[in-house]
Amino acid sequence: MTFSRKTQFFMTTALLGAIMGSALYFSFSCEVHAQEPRISNEAIDILANTNRAMAEVTAAVKPAVVNISSTRTIKMQGVPSPFFNDPFFRRFFRDDFEQPGRQHERKQASLGSGVIVDQNGYILTNNHVVKDADEIQVRLSDKREFKGKIIGTDPKTDIAVIKINATHLPVIKLGDSDNLKVGEMVIAIGNPFGLSQTVTSGIVSATGRANVGIADYEDFIQTDAAINPGNSGGALVNVRGELVGINTAIFSTSGGYQGIGFAIPSSMAKVVMENLIKKGKVVRGWLGVSVQPVTQELAKQFDLKDEKGALVGDITEDSPAEKAGIQRGDVIIEYDGKEINEPSGMRNMVASTPPDKDVAIKLLRDGKPMTVKATISELPANLKVTGADFENLLKGVHVQDMTPEIRKEAGIPKRVTGVIIAGIDSGSPSEEALTQNDVITEVNKKPIKDMKEYEAVVSKIRSDQNVLVLIFRNGATIYITLSER
Repeated sequence: MTFSRKTQFFMTTALLGAIMGSALYFSFSCEVHAQEPRISNEAIDILANTNRAMAEVTAAVKPAVVNISSTRTIKMQGVPSPFFNDPFFRRFFRDDFEQPGRQHERKQASLGSGVIVDQNGYILTNNHVVKDADEIQVRLSDKREFKGKIIGTDPKTDIAVIKINATHLPVIKLGDSDNLKVGEMVIAIGNPFGLSQTVTSGIVSATGRANVGIADYEDFIQTDAAINPGNSGGALVNVRGELVGINTAIFSTSGGYQGIGFAIPSSMAKVVMENLIKKGKVVRGWLGVSVQPVTQELAKQFDLKDEKGALVGDITEDSPAEKAGIQRGDVIIEYDGKEINEPSGMRNMVASTPPDKDVAIKLLRDGKPMTVKATISELPANLKVTGADFENLLKGVHVQDMTPEIRKEAGIPKRVTGVIIAGIDSGSPSEEALTQNDVITEVNKKPIKDMKEYEAVVSKIRSDQNVLVLIFRNGATIYITLSER
């Protein structure tokens, strides 16, 4: 059979099209198959086991986390109204109408979380969750509700212990927060925004966080596990289901979660809890030293290799430190076998030490290491805070007496007397107004010659009081007013 040339042309074209189409389909099919993701059975098993493990840990600890709701009465002054003298308004509103200067009360409710740590009803939470509460309601994971009774509170660490009338309750085992490592996985459980039994997970972002401005004694665990309002007092647990922290606060510019949360370590919470249950108060250890951070300049002056440790600026007369032979200018680098990096860490260690305990303290004196032994005493109830611990606008300002070496290094004339600022904590109310190496010569028009005069004057300043300081800076003396903005 023969075909015309025209027919042959169309047949050839069709054949070529079919061949090309098949090639394109084969190419596309191969490309699709090549792009299909492949998950190995090994990877699936690892992830499945991780999921199963996290679910088991969560199921084990959730029953011990409770919802705490509290109410307190707030007394308020009536707000003067321009309509008060109008007979029409007084006729309809009468005594319910706000009268100038009239005091009235209203109820304020707050929500938080708590952790059952004893089968007989003892619950750990934050002090700010139950502070000034008239009534406390505790709701368990099984929906049962009990009235809570405050056993004791400690505002200095923001820890509180409450109790409910119940037995055989689920508990979370206390873990050792001192062994926590940065990067470890943790789980946060609480009641954010009133959403009961909410679980989030993350890692330990940092340990030993201080100078956050939340409590007097700070040694926080920082985590990126989502913590929101209502999580306060809830549990932070490790992968073994052990309580390693009590969730306390968040760092936020919006009021919500931004990846930075803080928890009180279980080691600190345990000591406070045991004191509150057994003694009704927290008994803290006392060494009797005023310490400050070791800055780069101070490290040079004291012949130190690095900026670690706590520099002793002053010693209380007849204190354990004085009896142990600790001297001004010593740098404490180890306390009871634990390394000291910052003064805040040492302060927490001393406070957690039982009175009458003998501890070994390793220090550097004139650059040379030595060890002394001190018998820790109980923190005196009437002891005034020193250094950077004042509860006013000079909080977070570390000062020290001037030495001839410091005068020479900073270029301070002999005629200038006072205390020199060795450092300022981040977040201090004076952070923007004052700076390191400023010399404070007067506070509220009262001359300052040394640390003792500075502490005597500053300790009497109220938290809401403005402060006038006269400082020597860059060869000139200037007045600076510190005030709440």
